[in-house]
Amino acid sequence: MEVATTTPLKELAREIFLEVLAEVDIARAFERKLRLRGSRLEFGPVCGAEGEESVDLAAFKQVWIVSFGKAAWPTFYALVDVLGERWRPNRGVVVSNAPPQATFDGFMAYQSDHPYPTVRSQQAAEVILQLCKDADEKTLLFFLISGGGSAMVEAPLDKSVALADLTELNRVLVRCGASIEEMNAIRKHLSAVKGGRLALAAAKAHKVTLLLSDVPEGQWATIASGPTLADPSTVETGYEVAARYNLLPRLPASLRALFENKKLPETPKEGHDAFKRAQCAVLLSNRDALHAAHRAAGARGFLPECDLACDDWPVWRAADYLLERLAELKKENEGKPVCLISGGELSSPVTGDGRGGRNQAFVLDCVPKIAGRDIAVLSAGTDGVDGNSPAAGAVADGESALRASRLGLNPRDSFQRSDSYHFFDRLGEAIVTGPTENNLRDLRLLLAR
Repeated sequence: MEVATTTPLKELAREIFLEVLAEVDIARAFERKLRLRGSRLEFGPVCGAEGEESVDLAAFKQVWIVSFGKAAWPTFYALVDVLGERWRPNRGVVVSNAPPQATFDGFMAYQSDHPYPTVRSQQAAEVILQLCKDADEKTLLFFLISGGGSAMVEAPLDKSVALADLTELNRVLVRCGASIEEMNAIRKHLSAVKGGRLALAAAKAHKVTLLLSDVPEGQWATIASGPTLADPSTVETGYEVAARYNLLPRLPASLRALFENKKLPETPKEGHDAFKRAQCAVLLSNRDALHAAHRAAGARGFLPECDLACDDWPVWRAADYLLERLAELKKENEGKPVCLISGGELSSPVTGDGRGGRNQAFVLDCVPKIAGRDIAVLSAGTDGVDGNSPAAGAVADGESALRASRLGLNPRDSFQRSDSYHFFDRLGEAIVTGPTENNLRDLRLLLAR
């Protein structure tokens, strides 16, 4: 209790966030959630079910790894460490947007691109597809998949479609206002790797998919567009989404023809033979970050509470809601320091040519609303990146508005120009961690006493 009542709230908010990043470190998570007992590897929690599963490594002639996404390298090294020298994999592919790192004989490493697929994405996809086809019944194939993988590994399913057409499709989808599920309903049916098609390519092998989630809880088939999971969407869903957002006039001719002629091939569904020899587990998600924040806040003397109500809300609406909920929490616990913890991601349309992202925009919207009050607000991305800025997010307190005014900074003006980063950089309130090679969505902390 003493720390929560005597230390500046901004400082405590930073401490809690940094402790969360350490707690969800990938190597530590793999150590906690994967256990090697003799030749049997136990893992969990399992996708769509309670409890854990296991696989007997001794039942296979060879162990291979395919790792791709923003966390490709740390997940690769973490699994190799857990497996140990006896079960060290002898073939695989690692694809990240970071430069290639050291691997073993039999492995190929690629640096790919994000947020849109490029020729490097297609090269990586073709190599992975060939590896999957080479895997036989005596192959145990681990898929380590994290956020960003959808762009880093991509190839058209239909040979009449160029990769540039898929890149243009992604640009159209991002700007049309569709949800991630709606966008995926289209992307999966055009891709050679998405929507379970990697599992289809590796149908003979025993497949274990280990996921790091950057999506809402339970929507696991959305991570990197679900390359190894059964696809819950259908071609009809794709056609409906295209009509709903009037996409056809904006699509390249090759893609428009597939929609107009109803030529989209269906993706593999639950019960397909490709998934009979397959297991999947989520090793880290936004919930892990929230739990870590809850423990860290409690250890510092705060009464913590998690609130998941505002996922995908506009930043201004989320700010009003969470500050109101913070006031209620404070009233319900008179005399006690409180911490409201929020996860997920918010929407923040770009309205200017400044630098920043949704996390800094959220804190910026809060600045005038908490002026003069004993409150601190932090919002940051667990990947260490917020929009087009070098910051992960920002933190502000009740004195930030006055300090900004003295520097000639106007929070409303900065918000309109989408220039939250320069606002907080001038105040020394930007949170800069550098890329964390992890991505468990965003974390918001609201502290009051």
